[in-house]
Amino acid sequence: MKSIVILISGHGSNMQAIVRAAQAEQWPVRIAAVISNKADAEGLTFAARLGIPTSVVSNKDYPDRAQFDAALQVEIDRYMPDCVVLAGFMRILTAPFVLHYAGRMLNIHPSLLPSFTGLATHRQALAAGVKVHGATVHFVTPDLDHGPIVSQAVVPVFDDDTEATLAARILVEEHKIYPLAVRWFIEGRLRIVDGCVRHHQ
Repeated sequence: MKSIVILISGHGSNMQAIVRAAQAEQWPVRIAAVISNKADAEGLTFAARLGIPTSVVSNKDYPDRAQFDAALQVEIDRYMPDCVVLAGFMRILTAPFVLHYAGRMLNIHPSLLPSFTGLATHRQALAAGVKVHGATVHFVTPDLDHGPIVSQAVVPVFDDDTEATLAARILVEEHKIYPLAVRWFIEGRLRIVDGCVRHHQ
């Protein structure tokens, strides 16, 4: 049975979607831990209620990104996960950390990558006047918001959309594609070939 560790910084709605899907669909997986960089992250309460181990590695306790990432890596590796899942984990990760989990760390980004990397993706999309927007699940590489794409969801952009309405429409889709992508990983159905993800049965 494979195991996953999920990293969050707040409410953890994608983490909750993954946990619920894993339980409802009886994935062959153990959710080994939910780890946050913020002690007051609401998602920790959800995980603890279900008996999932939780821990906090606060970035404020470390003088720089490298030392924080090193401490976080030690905490993650205690659980020996097959996959590390970033679910609203609001930290830019250093290259050594990312490379340590190469090919086994997933992230979801609220845009159709490679468009609109970084923050405020919905504002970027509205400013650009795009007619469709969405979310992307990808493997994490040292390049921020790049990496082999696992799956994407597309939503229409309406003339009267605000950042909030667009974000809400996309979040619904995130809660569908992210659990599915994690399940594919757990079932061994994803391969990275020449920088692209190939699905196999």
